[in-house]
Parts: sequence; structure tokens; C-alpha cells
Amino acid sequence: MPSILFVCTGNMYRSPLAAGFFLKQLQQARQGGSWTVDSAGTWTISDLPLPEQTLELAKSFGFDLSNQLTRLVDRDLLEARGLILVMERGHKEALGIEFPSISGRLHLISEVADHLIYDIPDPVSSDASLAEIAAGLFQLIERGFRNIVELALSFQTSDT
Repeated sequence: MPSILFVCTGNMYRSPLAAGFFLKQLQQARQGGSWTVDSAGTWTISDLPLPEQTLELAKSFGFDLSNQLTRLVDRDLLEARGLILVMERGHKEALGIEFPSISGRLHLISEVADHLIYDIPDPVSSDASLAEIAAGLFQLIERGFRNIVELALSFQTSDT
């Protein structure tokens, strides 16, 4: 079964929105039923509710994240997912060092979607608003959807 894990820092903004955007694209392509799509953070506390601003943005894009709670990335989650897409080069470097067994499945989302290396800004430390970042992330996933799907299918696992 194909699976993807989207990873950012706090799992409060970028990665849950990216997972939602990707799931929405899967549903539009009528492929959603057989996929596992999750999100997690490299530096977060698990089981916190998402900020209201994230929930409202998700609704504006046509999906619901109200039942989503933050999740700290860990070895079990990384091993259980096929494709791991991160928002920043620092995420890729840190996870690759801490979990070398996943390095072949660990990719920067911009690299997969656009074939370019750049970071998706963190709304906590960026001058860009969350709405601007979300819109850019949505467009990135929309235009890179086929590339993301193809790569995820190449890492299908039988136990997810």
C-alpha cells in the first residue's frame, strides 16, 4: 500500500496542511482509498490540537483537520511509511543522520515536486503569512502531484 509522511518542525502548520492538500488531490484523482498519508514534526509535543488558523485555512481549501493532533516523528512512524517528504533541508539532514535507514526514502518536497532545492518557509520564523505559505504549498503539491505519486508508489510497503 502506498504511504507518505509529510514532516515539518512543529506539525502545526505546514505538514498537516501538506497532508491535507495531498489527500484532496488523491480524492480528486480517485486514488485516495488505498493510501496512508500522515504528518509529523521534528520538534513538537505529541497530541496537541492544531492552531485555529490552520484549521480555518484547511476549511478554506475544502478539507477538515479538526481531529488532527500533533505528532512527534519517531523511528516506528518513519519505518512504517514509504515516502518521507520534508519541508526544509535541515529536516532532511537531521532525520538522515538520526535515522540512516530511511535516507533513500527521505526527500525534500520541493525537490520531488519541482526538481529544485528550496525550503518551505516556517510561518513561526518567516515574514510570510501562514496563508501565503499554505497557498504556495498547495500550488507546489498540485503541480508536483504526479511526481509525488510516482515516487511514493516506488516505495510501497505491504504492512501499512
